[in-house]
Amino acid sequence: MRPFKHIQASTIEEAAALAAHEDVMVIAGGTDLLGTLKDECLPYYPNYLVDLKTVPGLDTIEETDTELVIGALVKLQDIADSELVKTHAQALAEACGRAASPTIRNMGTIGGNICQMHRCWYFRCPDNRFVCARKGGKECYAYKGDNRYHSILGIEGNCLAASSHDSAPALAALGATIVTTAREIPAEDFFHANGLRSNVLENGELVKEIRVPKTEKSRFEKFALRKSIDFPLVNCAVAEDADGQIHIVLGACYPSPKRMTDAEECVKAGVTEESAQAAGDAAVSKVMVLSHNEYKVEIARTLVKRTLLRLVNE
Repeated sequence: MRPFKHIQASTIEEAAALAAHEDVMVIAGGTDLLGTLKDECLPYYPNYLVDLKTVPGLDTIEETDTELVIGALVKLQDIADSELVKTHAQALAEACGRAASPTIRNMGTIGGNICQMHRCWYFRCPDNRFVCARKGGKECYAYKGDNRYHSILGIEGNCLAASSHDSAPALAALGATIVTTAREIPAEDFFHANGLRSNVLENGELVKEIRVPKTEKSRFEKFALRKSIDFPLVNCAVAEDADGQIHIVLGACYPSPKRMTDAEECVKAGVTEESAQAAGDAAVSKVMVLSHNEYKVEIARTLVKRTLLRLVNE
């Protein structure tokens, strides 16, 4: 790893001001960033890392009458274990409990999880061997290359890499709001292919907290090759909002989590075995499979049905 200078921020505002500089990156748990820097897969290397762990007040889970307020530095395992989260946002607790391995969950933060760069072996190739579209190049190498884990729902920002966050579809389905140092962003609009980023954050903008509306009904399902460590091949979150509408979000099927509005129409009158199956069919009715990932279609169809049935049967 190349040398860098380490700065301990005392406030989130100080960290944001430092992060506005091009040669600065921020670090929390570091479970994703440090490996990225070791592999030197980015087109540039930071001269400074700003440590967010020294900023007070960002590692708590609190509640109001209508929502949970989760600090950006709360560990994934703490969210998975939280009785508040399990009671009022079960999909998020399940998602955080399925992320990576126990060691990583005890290091990684929710803010880091939603801000991690996407997983694609062309983008992540050591020594920056592939200057893909997300790095300023002219093409997505997965289109003609090895795309077995990539998008089945189309392209976003000239990129076919599938979103890899486990928490993201849960937050989007729950109608969460990402509060940054500059604004408040609905989780459904937060995740987006944006150069090296997989979110809409701008330089010098940092996540402070996540506000999650309370609900008694939400569930999360994930399919991975191994239950521990692996990123999802497909994941799915469903949640019922205050108006009784069911939100369905698929992850790992598109460069950002994708709300499946056609599938939601199928369960407006209620979730039954038949309507859940119809929702699964609708979710994959507009797929655009690549040369090596058609197998993900049936996984996505099944996860939508399975997650909906868990919502009403458990």
